[in-house]
Amino acid sequence: MANNKVREIRESLLMSKAELARKARVSPLTVDRIERGEPCRMSTMRKVILALDLKLTDRDRVFPEGEA
Repeated sequence: MANNKVREIRESLLMSKAELARKARVSPLTVDRIERGEPCRMSTMRKVILALDLKLTDRDRVFPEGEA
């Protein structure tokens, strides 16, 4: 199971993977990889956090273990 909260937060917002990918300007495959807990770039984390309508200071809420 993924050790980040991206899927949980995305689903709580009733947002599809495709919609998150579009808002974050990343590919749906990237969203899928992130939700599976695979590492991603800091810049990608930033895009995803903002696309979830969160602040960058919420990083620990989305990516709890400082994944990078």
